[in-house]
Amino acid sequence: MSSSSDGSIRQWVRDGEPVGEPWRSDGAAVGSMAVCPDETMVVSGSADRRLRLWNLKQGSVVGNPWKGHTAPVRCLDWSPNTREIASGSHDGTIRRWNPNTGRQIAPPIETGHGWVHGVKYSPRGDKFASCGEDRVIRVWSKDGKLLIDIKGHDKSVRSLCWSRDGAYIFSGSRDKTIRKWHRARCSSRSYQLHQLHLSVPR
Repeated sequence: MSSSSDGSIRQWVRDGEPVGEPWRSDGAAVGSMAVCPDETMVVSGSADRRLRLWNLKQGSVVGNPWKGHTAPVRCLDWSPNTREIASGSHDGTIRRWNPNTGRQIAPPIETGHGWVHGVKYSPRGDKFASCGEDRVIRVWSKDGKLLIDIKGHDKSVRSLCWSRDGAYIFSGSRDKTIRKWHRARCSSRSYQLHQLHLSVPR
């Protein structure tokens, strides 16, 4: 699946052929989307600062757009149990939503990133990581408490993901590196970080 600045979401088969008609959003550019783990729903985020929930089989919007962000929505992720969605925005916040109601389930998190470029739940769903313009990766508890700052990139961090076992975080940056971070817990408040980075050829 793909989203575009032309305001559409499209499905494709692996050989590049489109599946059905494009889904049209009335929210201008669609900057992000995420497929539900059970593959029944898709959530999208647009330049109009709103989120929309889509029925994957029908390609139709479910309910009304979700309002809350004050700038374009940049990134989205579903929790592993599908009970909530996290969104990150150019307004610098992460917001968590109930997909059944479209309402926020907690106060916004002021991340300190400036623009939030990525947000990802851990495999267990007990925490999530974020990244953005300030070159820092941050890990948060479910109640919005900052657990750790991870520093090392030289430019903004544009994307991230967790390893399947939750032991590692991978990050990609405008500094042309991909980095692998290991978070080994030393005590209740201290962590040891190790990194391996790969240079991306021009």
